Amino acid sequence: MNNFILIFVFLFLGIVLQNVKAFPVVNVYKLLNKIVIYICLPALALYYIPKIEWSTELLLPIGVSWIGFVVSYLFFSFLGSKFGWSKKLIGCLIITAGLGNTSFLGFPIIEALYGEEGLKTAILVDQPGSFVVLSTLAILVATVYSTGSPNGFQIAKKILLFPPFITFLVACLMNVFNVDFQDYVQILLQKLGSSVTPLALLSVGLQLRFDRKSKHWKFLGLGLLYKLIVTPALIYLLYVVILQQHSKIIQVAIMESAMAPMITACILASTHGLKPRLCSMMIGFGIPLSFITLLFWYFVVQFV
Repeated sequence: MNNFILIFVFLFLGIVLQNVKAFPVVNVYKLLNKIVIYICLPALALYYIPKIEWSTELLLPIGVSWIGFVVSYLFFSFLGSKFGWSKKLIGCLIITAGLGNTSFLGFPIIEALYGEEGLKTAILVDQPGSFVVLSTLAILVATVYSTGSPNGFQIAKKILLFPPFITFLVACLMNVFNVDFQDYVQILLQKLGSSVTPLALLSVGLQLRFDRKSKHWKFLGLGLLYKLIVTPALIYLLYVVILQQHSKIIQVAIMESAMAPMITACILASTHGLKPRLCSMMIGFGIPLSFITLLFWYFVVQFV
């Protein structure tokens, strides 16, 4: 219950601070995003990933984000080609609808519903899942669908020099060689990682936007339909109906697949000139709407 209260308190605080004229909203949420991306998330990776005992069952939560993004690419590329959409619009929808908010919103929600064990699964969905997809495929799509000719060297450079991606690789190597940090370092990493919830939710609140005059309503509805309904339905069909998997891990995987669009992915698309206003709307409307759809999916997964 405390985690749910925390979610709404920091979301509300961010929305309130938006309306304080003297408050530097843009500078603050950009700083918070950097802290979460470059400090908190890597700390969680370095704390949890070396401790993971790998099994074939873990491939399922890891695969959630990869499946969602690849299908998003196929789905919106097909629609874009059929209806003559611009490359920027197609790229925007692929990225913003293809990646979920598996950390900023996912971690506190999953921890509230499933505790620390659920959080461990959520980190698998996020780190080798959403995190790596963002660092590789999303950067590739953003570069290809933005203006200018894509440069293979520049794309590879962006991916390989992305600090959180480097941290993830280090954590994986530590896991492979069965190496972990000293206790005092682990305590520090755990403390840094635990700050992801208040900082991320405050950042979300600062970025919520409701542009009623936008011309993107149809595309907003299509993008959110894919992210909040189609993606978790696809994961449920594949994992539960076809593969006959029934466990708490699968429940968490489905819930994570139903999260609102990823803020960082929307920022990535926006900075590449892929319909920035639509990117903002995907966050502004997707996050509050997801609280409703998540209740539906939470009811559904109880029967998994």
